[in-house]
Amino acid sequence: MTDAQETAEDPPLRTTGGAPPDDVETAPIPLLEPREGIPPVVATEDALAEVIASFAAGTGPVAVDAERASGYRYGQSAYLVQLRREGAGTALIDPVGCPDLSALGAVLADTEWILHAATQDLPCLREIGMRPTRLFDTELAGRLAGFPRVGLGAMVENVLGFALEKGHSAVDWSTRPLPEPWLRYAALDVELLVDLRNALEKELDRQNKLDWAWQEFDAIASAPPPPPRKDPWRRTSGMHKVRRRRQMAVVRELWNTRDQAAQRRDVSPGKVLSDGAIIEAALALPLNVHALTALPGFGHRMGRRALEQWQTAIDRAKALPDTELPQPGQPLNGPPPPRSWADKDPEAAARLSAARASVTALAERLNMPQENLITPDTVRRVCWEPPAERSVEAVSSALAAHGARRWQVEQVAPLLARALGATAATG
Repeated sequence: MTDAQETAEDPPLRTTGGAPPDDVETAPIPLLEPREGIPPVVATEDALAEVIASFAAGTGPVAVDAERASGYRYGQSAYLVQLRREGAGTALIDPVGCPDLSALGAVLADTEWILHAATQDLPCLREIGMRPTRLFDTELAGRLAGFPRVGLGAMVENVLGFALEKGHSAVDWSTRPLPEPWLRYAALDVELLVDLRNALEKELDRQNKLDWAWQEFDAIASAPPPPPRKDPWRRTSGMHKVRRRRQMAVVRELWNTRDQAAQRRDVSPGKVLSDGAIIEAALALPLNVHALTALPGFGHRMGRRALEQWQTAIDRAKALPDTELPQPGQPLNGPPPPRSWADKDPEAAARLSAARASVTALAERLNMPQENLITPDTVRRVCWEPPAERSVEAVSSALAAHGARRWQVEQVAPLLARALGATAATG
């Protein structure tokens, strides 16, 4: 039994079945029903007003989750929002019927929000007016505490001794009406988040990592939305096969045409045309619709109009002057890929090797993933362009300039300074 499990059992947690079993390793208890049953779906302004009043009168933190229709609909919008708070119970809100939840967000503005993998849900919550100022991320807490499996089901089972049914995580949440088994699943996702948060807080405190966790949570809550991705077509699966600029132009044209069609139809781009089909067309550069039909992904099931649409996009790319063709690779914002360092700058490669070894060793001692101790990108940037002075103070300033949190700087700056100093002395 882990220390986190022991911590979770002292004192007994407020869970659906009472305290967790004495030995959670042998028999996790299946969690089959929310403790107050499945609440009705809130889909009208009047029903939403009642929820707002109820949650405003509740006490303590609020558990929040959102379900999207990834793989089915265009974009990452929320199609169900689940909340739970002491004194208010659980609410299931339909953002299709209630697209503006800013009034609910306002009454919860000063409340701590508990989310699991917060960065996944915050963008779709922001779209509907839900923006936390304080949060506790149970997935990130699990990473910092050293749990090897940090999915919600694994955390609930390992820490609290209950088994969550996870069979509906990838369903089409834009379906209306939502089936009762899906709603049960959705309600159970927030059923034990408060209990899980409390147990993890105690475990982090026991490991002297609680302040680190709060710094991480504050950084997530205060982070601005990420800027739009530059040249998203370059992330087409299989892009590594495409070498020539003319072929890259075909990928770009097909990707943009597909994206416009997917947005217009409100379906996932992959349902309009697969990434594999885009790559096949780019490599083959078909001369006409007949040749296109012979390629994987453009078979007989595709209608003539769709085939002509894709061939037109291919022809546009083929007709572009050389000056308008995309350049290989993306413009670098930062150091080059580490695999090229040995040729470009052997001293930087030596710095990176020493720094990585030090970070790996420290992460193992602290029992957490390396990427949570310090991001690999930050290590690469500091090693590629190290400060002129290899002191702890100078390295600390460099780390902070790249967005490292105070606790990360305190832990990592001394060892990076030693690594940079050692390689400078031998270079």
